[in-house]
Amino acid sequence: MLLAHSASTTWSFEPLQLVPLALGALLYWKRARTLGRRGTPVAEWRYFLFSLGIALVVVALVSPIATLGEEESFAFHMVQHLLLGDLAPLCIVAGLTGPMLRPILSVRAVRALRVLAHPLVALPLWTVNLFVWHIPYFWEAALRHQAVHALEHACFFTAGAIMWAAVVELLPGPEWFGTGAKMGYVLAVRAVSTVLGNVLVWAGTPFYSFYEDASRPWGLSAAADQGIAGGVMMIEGSLVTIGALAWLFLRLAAEGELRQQLLERGLDPRAVRRAVRYGRGQDLAGTP
Repeated sequence: MLLAHSASTTWSFEPLQLVPLALGALLYWKRARTLGRRGTPVAEWRYFLFSLGIALVVVALVSPIATLGEEESFAFHMVQHLLLGDLAPLCIVAGLTGPMLRPILSVRAVRALRVLAHPLVALPLWTVNLFVWHIPYFWEAALRHQAVHALEHACFFTAGAIMWAAVVELLPGPEWFGTGAKMGYVLAVRAVSTVLGNVLVWAGTPFYSFYEDASRPWGLSAAADQGIAGGVMMIEGSLVTIGALAWLFLRLAAEGELRQQLLERGLDPRAVRRAVRYGRGQDLAGTP
């Protein structure tokens, strides 16, 4: 077991986790160049968000956050998983578009997985993944076995990406899942994580024996470390939720205004509702 002062300055490099990340970034860059040559360039803000997501994954995997979390502190491990399972997937998914994913979606096996992004599938999958990996048996198995740990990271990232894909809606979702429904979905996601966060904060006794024997930083007890982890989960979730709800509220207001304008022009209400729902309201507004 490394001492706290050494772990806090240790950077780790695991090729099996970093090589796929580099490959994904390269494929993104090549696809973006192809779309640019075809006259449909990727917006700069998407480049930024995708790059930020990649950077967050790198920080989570190789920085001292990873070393501290995997050897000494549950709180730091929570930070790592929030980066991998929430913030990085959100940024990466927001940096993608339907046209960018078209080559991948042309593969039959991948097309069959589109159902995972349905909100009634994505939310339960994300919830089950979150709670199962926090069961002490699985959490400690990941800490003690590299292969299980890599699987845990892959599950957190994939579940987070699927969960956010339903909100960002890279591909058309069900008609009923409009902006208002997305706000409720985001609140449901945070309610789930808040339940787990409160359990960790108020448990009073540590759940994970691995951390009881660890040389935690700053002389924290295992119970205090666990409580901080729960607090970090709830604070991060609250901040992300506020940002997501603010964006969705502004979008809802804009959609309502556009819908009213189109209805006042005498256009078919059903056509207006669908056009606004799927972001084609401006196209409909331009029709004579």
